[in-house]
Amino acid sequence: MTATDFAHRLRSGGTALGYWVVTDSPVSTERIALTGYDYVALDGQHGLLGYSGLLTGLMAIEAAHGPAGVVRVEANNATPIGRALDAGASVVIVPLVNTAQDAADAVAATRYPPAGTRSYGPMRSGLRIGPTPAEADRSVLVFAMIETPQGLAEVEDIAAVPGLDGLYIGPSDLTLALGGTTSTDTTVSEAFDAALDRVLRACDANGIIPGIHSPSGEVAQSRLAEGFRFVSIASDLTHLEAAARSHLAAARGGV
Repeated sequence: MTATDFAHRLRSGGTALGYWVVTDSPVSTERIALTGYDYVALDGQHGLLGYSGLLTGLMAIEAAHGPAGVVRVEANNATPIGRALDAGASVVIVPLVNTAQDAADAVAATRYPPAGTRSYGPMRSGLRIGPTPAEADRSVLVFAMIETPQGLAEVEDIAAVPGLDGLYIGPSDLTLALGGTTSTDTTVSEAFDAALDRVLRACDANGIIPGIHSPSGEVAQSRLAEGFRFVSIASDLTHLEAAARSHLAAARGGV
């Protein structure tokens, strides 16, 4: 699926399931990309990869000839956003968006003039998305993360920013923002569920895509049922550890 097709599918009401990658391991990223996910997301904020890791990771995803390449950039700044797009990302997730102006800045960084402020130098992206600015603008999706008290308080204004394609919830940070003492604190579950509903309503009112991270396929399924349309699952590192622990437990149990 081309970047343009993927963008059209989601903007037209479609859904997408993705996988989250935090390690700088192109070979394993390529294998994950071949499993059938709609997109594979590389974590440039908290992940264990730098720019070269994002670049090779995107190349590995493209080698699978199917999923879209997504990057959560390290900051709401034109430089990392532009570099992720130049490397070939077709979707960027921008963290720590607190205001409508923050969201507008993120959108501008993904669009070429006169629509935005993206500097022209498509490098690798020109090989797959196309060197024409208007075509690139149509093919790129940008999500603003809702994960702070201020971002949640201003979510309706953020969702109304022209050109923003969707909102993406970071459950761990949102849990902490709601007063949780840990990233999985269940004592704030009622407030958390209310926050999810508020984000969904803001997206629906503005015709944009609601997205969220989930720890498992089971939770991802429930998020899709709730109305989220761009849902990421777990991460390569947590699954690697879980699989290793499971096999060790099974082996020791048989001794």
